[in-house]
Amino acid sequence: MSEPKTASPTPGDMYKGWLFKWTNYIKGYQRRWFVLSNGLLSYYRTQAEMGHTCRGTINLATANITVEDSCNFVISNGGTQTYHLKASSEVERQRWITALELAKAKAVKMQAESDDSSDEAPVSSQGDKSEFQSILRTLTCKVEDLSTCHDLIGKHGTALQRSLSELESLKLPPESGDKIRQVNERATLFRITSNAMINACRDFLSLAQTHSKKWQKSLQYERDQRIRLEETLEQLAKQHNNLERAFRGATVLPASSPGSAGSSKGSGGGHGKGDLSDDDENEFFDAIEDAPEFITVPADPKYHKRTGSNVSGISSEMGLEDHLREEQQQQQQQAAANQESASKELIPRKKRRNRIPDKPNYSLNLWSIMKNCIGKELSKIPMPVNFNEPISMLQRLTEDLEYSELLDRAAKCESSLEQLCYVAAFTVSSYSTTVFRTGKPFNPLLGETFELDRLEESGYRSLCEQVSHHPPAAAHHAESKRGWTLRQEIAIASKFRGKYLSIMPLGSIHCLFVNSGNHYTWKKVNTTVHNIIVGKLWIDQSGEIDIINHKTGDKCHLKFAPYSYFSRDVARKVTGVVTDSSGKAHFILSGTWDEKMDYSRVMQSTRGENGAEGRQKTVYQTLRAKDLWRRNPLPENAENMYYFSNLALSLNEEEEGVAPTDSRLRPDQRMMENGHWDEANSEKQRLEEKQRAVRRKRESETVKPEEEADPKDSPTDSPIKSAHVDTYKALWFERKEDPVTGEVTNVYRGGYWEAKEKQDWSACPDVFSAS
Repeated sequence: MSEPKTASPTPGDMYKGWLFKWTNYIKGYQRRWFVLSNGLLSYYRTQAEMGHTCRGTINLATANITVEDSCNFVISNGGTQTYHLKASSEVERQRWITALELAKAKAVKMQAESDDSSDEAPVSSQGDKSEFQSILRTLTCKVEDLSTCHDLIGKHGTALQRSLSELESLKLPPESGDKIRQVNERATLFRITSNAMINACRDFLSLAQTHSKKWQKSLQYERDQRIRLEETLEQLAKQHNNLERAFRGATVLPASSPGSAGSSKGSGGGHGKGDLSDDDENEFFDAIEDAPEFITVPADPKYHKRTGSNVSGISSEMGLEDHLREEQQQQQQQAAANQESASKELIPRKKRRNRIPDKPNYSLNLWSIMKNCIGKELSKIPMPVNFNEPISMLQRLTEDLEYSELLDRAAKCESSLEQLCYVAAFTVSSYSTTVFRTGKPFNPLLGETFELDRLEESGYRSLCEQVSHHPPAAAHHAESKRGWTLRQEIAIASKFRGKYLSIMPLGSIHCLFVNSGNHYTWKKVNTTVHNIIVGKLWIDQSGEIDIINHKTGDKCHLKFAPYSYFSRDVARKVTGVVTDSSGKAHFILSGTWDEKMDYSRVMQSTRGENGAEGRQKTVYQTLRAKDLWRRNPLPENAENMYYFSNLALSLNEEEEGVAPTDSRLRPDQRMMENGHWDEANSEKQRLEEKQRAVRRKRESETVKPEEEADPKDSPTDSPIKSAHVDTYKALWFERKEDPVTGEVTNVYRGGYWEAKEKQDWSACPDVFSAS
């Protein structure tokens, strides 16, 4: 790693260079690019960010500059912003201090001139001061009124207690004496409460007077911030206009040559570290703001036909011919899909319901329930149906197949890398139904199942079963006649943190394709439900996913960016890179988990400048992005139907011939869907108590044979005797070790659809009945 570049003055009273900024106790000092201009000190992670992303700005007119030692100095504006900075040497620190002091003097002078030339500011300040004093006077009057009321309450309360004491001395029935004592106690409590009220009002008035000056300073600071934000927005608008003009003018990147080695991004010589952003002719577009591992730039396919460049990762065969051939293949696939959809229209399909009863508006004291749940496992908390949606976790798991056509397209792909793009889009699409779904699904009862037969409409059929209760786990198996199989076992771990709820899905998802033999696995990201106590509920998905093809070694790394109030990026953003077994990138994925995903073919890759923490970013030159997946619109009146999608609306529709353990037959869930929430709460408690009773019976039957066994056969201190081992075995799934991942998971053993055809459900447990 080379030494940080020395700060250097530039025309127009601008000073810029590398400094080390303190971030936190974990990362310590981090190298940042600082720019001093017009009395403002701004910093960026890299020079490339100067065109689009500023990480922070401090106004030197109101800042204090303090030198700590030979290399360290601090810039603070009174507590709201403090930068702890370190230069590479004492000489470098002195250069910065001199430049900062000069810039501060100029900024103070300009601010004083601005204050002298404007008469509105002092008038406004004087008006704010008089208004604040008026509010204080009003508060004082109100407190005096409260004090008067307090005196009256005390006077009458004393008289009341004296009268009650006189009544106690009289000869009255015992019941009357008890009543008098209760009234006396309440009068005492009332007087104590009034004392606390008046004391609180006095404290409030004292605090308001003490902090009035601080509030006035904060208000003035917010006004200054607004002015600076307006100036920044104006600068961003100008930069955006310049970027658009530069993008329209730079349709073809310049070819590398000995005479232009200093101006080509793909050139290996001429540029030192951190100089990429100084070249104004080539614009970079940051693909991931929070994860600066790579940058993408648009590229013309004709440019990538050259072979004389020393760019790493270039592929001469990925030229214009391949791009045109890809376009032709997509057109053929689209024509085949249209023909297939036209032939399907001739087959009469079963009409599915598209409405459920509207959600009733029932009030509920949320805090009275949640205050006793902090830090507990959510699945072990008895929750009323007011927090639920009329659908079970098994049905929610089946909703992953909302966009099963992505797997149909993946099954037709000849290239494993293109197939991986569709699998990644399918992975992201499974979260699109959760964006407005703040309700909690019903926890399935042990042995509960859910089937979804869509062979006629979509070519697949699916089966879920609750295979464990503590911890809760569900197994899912779906197979399609169009050449793919999906299976998963998901256990949900959740914690209530007071302000938000964290949901951590555990387990792997497997997708197998018949024709190619490709076997993909991945895991789910974490879900966070915010504003549990106060405010409007909203959901966020965050984390990283690695989708691995265990046959070829191909990999797709997806990143779900967590929501940040301070982020300039689009909300719910997802980005990804598809690489082969050697680590070479072929596709870039981008989009949002609630709307769409696009993909771009990578034509070239170069090693760019060092980013955060000294890591070198990769610059990918890609073709124009194309649609990979788009979310279907929600049905009409969805906001009154729990924001269910068309598939979700049909999941709980009554069907004939399903197993007696199917979620459609669960009584409390059906009552809630029909709007009978009180009856649903009672039925839910009955079903949960029945499940606990069945489990206790099963555990006692397990322990009884061990107690009757010969003591000589097992040691007296064996833990098996005292432990309650749940020996429950799932009906349609069995635990096996996966040959690919080595995990022990529940795999479909078969027999369900054959039992349905024969209508032989004798092996099914009694889950829902009242017996």
